Amino acid sequence: MTVRVRFAPSPTGMFHVGGARSALQNWIYAKQQGGVFVLRIEDTDAARNKPEWTEGILSALDWIGISRGSYEGPYFQSENAGEHRAAATRLYESGRAYYCDCTREDVQARTGSQYQGYDGYHRDRGLGPGPGHALRFRTPDEGTTVVVDLIRGEPTFENKLIEDFVIARGDGSPVFLLANVVDDMTMGITHVIRAEEHLPNTPKQQLLWDALGVKPPIWAHVPVVVNEKRQKLSKRRDKVALEAYRDEGYLAGAMRNYLMLLGWAPSGDREIVPWSVIEDEFRLEEVNPSPAFFDEKKLRAFNGEYIRALPVAEFVDACQPWLTGTGTIAPPPWQPDEFDADAFAAVAPLAQTRIAVLSEIVPNVDFLFLATPLIDEAAWTKTMKDGSGELLDDAVAAFEVLESWDAESLKSTLEAVGAERGLKLGKTQAPVRVAVTGRTVGLPLFESLEVLGRDRTLTRMRAARLRLP
Repeated sequence: MTVRVRFAPSPTGMFHVGGARSALQNWIYAKQQGGVFVLRIEDTDAARNKPEWTEGILSALDWIGISRGSYEGPYFQSENAGEHRAAATRLYESGRAYYCDCTREDVQARTGSQYQGYDGYHRDRGLGPGPGHALRFRTPDEGTTVVVDLIRGEPTFENKLIEDFVIARGDGSPVFLLANVVDDMTMGITHVIRAEEHLPNTPKQQLLWDALGVKPPIWAHVPVVVNEKRQKLSKRRDKVALEAYRDEGYLAGAMRNYLMLLGWAPSGDREIVPWSVIEDEFRLEEVNPSPAFFDEKKLRAFNGEYIRALPVAEFVDACQPWLTGTGTIAPPPWQPDEFDADAFAAVAPLAQTRIAVLSEIVPNVDFLFLATPLIDEAAWTKTMKDGSGELLDDAVAAFEVLESWDAESLKSTLEAVGAERGLKLGKTQAPVRVAVTGRTVGLPLFESLEVLGRDRTLTRMRAARLRLP
């Protein structure tokens, strides 16, 4: 039997990091088993679906390494509507489903406010199809439904506690439960690897598989992803869009690595590992069913490690979207003709050790490409104390006559300027840094001054001096 797994997102918004994790788990499992990964776009919610969301799904999958052309699909659920309706008809004609015209208010009035489900009122009343008649599945009165789950064992559900659920609406359109089952049957899906939130629907879907005469797939419900308060990640409350992390400058490799650790870990006392190790070692059976904490701080630390591991040339290439404002990245504060590729290449190794996401490259190097630095007024107020003006005067005078404009000479010269005032280097260089870069923190100062050059450095220091008494 060829293993066939599927990833079936809905194009109704940005690509959720939890969905990205499920996609990767399906992808790896299919690869390990020599199977097939199927992409199915569940687009039957026409009111909420947008073509750009579908393209967003495909682009996000590309980014995390599930590239177009390497999987089967994408298929679109809406294209299988005929099969959905045919399955509903078969279930009705075989007596496994019946029509019901009860409204929600009808059920409420008949059963009372505490009743949590439909009471089977129309089971044996012989109502036929018609406008406003929903089709309900006839759940067995006795016995249990056992779900074979690679992660959770064999959850068992009493059939008598499962209401006669709707499988087609009053307008004849099948609901998600039935459409999902029919699609999986049509596509020959053997394993369904998906989020834990779908587990309550699984016994209903398994009953549908049985009623349609097809062996159900093997299930694997991966743990829910939660925030620091142990609440399920929410689009309204949490930062969950994969595209947002991509555009902030997280590397695909770091994101892949981190997502795979949500509920699973490689062997040994390690977390940052090559993707080939994850592909070899990942086992669905080893996934922890407990909720998985999405720790953005930890992801950020991961990303910093991945950035530092890049060869410098690759780091320079990776920064280009933020330096040029390409694609979905906002343009930098400088004009295109102000950017100096050689200057950036000179400071790139310094910046690479100091940033955790690629978007941080802009505030670290903007002083190199702007005619005047962007002054952080809070930093100015904090740094430019009494005596800062005179210190800048002395530093300008010393830098003007400096024979060699290099980092070591700049450092020793400013150190001497500070020593004459009884100041250590840290106190001495702070006003110079703010005058030249506009900030109190950033790349190593003297290497930055070397790249910036004598004329621009002195011009900025003199301009800063004019602002001081």
